[in-house]
Amino acid sequence: MTGNPLLQHLEHLFQHYGYGVIGVTIMLESMGIPLPAETLLISAALYCAATHKMNITWVATAAIIGAIMGDNFGYLIGRWLGYPLLERKGGRVGLTAGRLQAGRFLFRRYGGIIVCLGRFVAILRVFVALLAGANRMPWPRFIVYNALGGICWAGGYAYAAYYLGHRITRISGPAGMTLAACGAVVALGGVLFLRRHERRLTAEVEAAARREMEQSQQEGRT
Repeated sequence: MTGNPLLQHLEHLFQHYGYGVIGVTIMLESMGIPLPAETLLISAALYCAATHKMNITWVATAAIIGAIMGDNFGYLIGRWLGYPLLERKGGRVGLTAGRLQAGRFLFRRYGGIIVCLGRFVAILRVFVALLAGANRMPWPRFIVYNALGGICWAGGYAYAAYYLGHRITRISGPAGMTLAACGAVVALGGVLFLRRHERRLTAEVEAAARREMEQSQQEGRT
């Protein structure tokens, strides 16, 4: 076994829990529980490339199944709870009043596109299914967009990370280390960018929602 501590940790994790830990982690995150599902998926794909002790096809399959199942459970939870309870309890899992308001506006404006593309945005991925259910999005429509987004996100990330890791393992010496470091910096930069600009984006969506509401009220008076 390699002396790399990260690979040792991943090997211990996957030897004990197999592909199931990938599917379950992604499922729970999709239900609205903030977990590092994306990090685990990418790590599993890189582990496949570095050790060949897991099959990337099964990693992608477990991730896709977990994503689709979790989103459907999240949808049912959001539909059952509705906005009143989400407004009272959502803050416990990071679903703040601002995010609820932003989600309502985005679903009203873009609908199924948010379900599909929201998987690629860390902020939306955790809450998109809950918001879809709370907004009473038709379930058949949700299933179609959810499946499309889950396949593209889970399958795309898994295979992209796998082939990137495969390329890195073929490059030895300083060049390989430099390429790996650059990839890590880019990934970290993306996470920091989203966190830094979340408040600004939420404020812009909230402002747009208020303008739309005010416009509707003015039209109702006339």
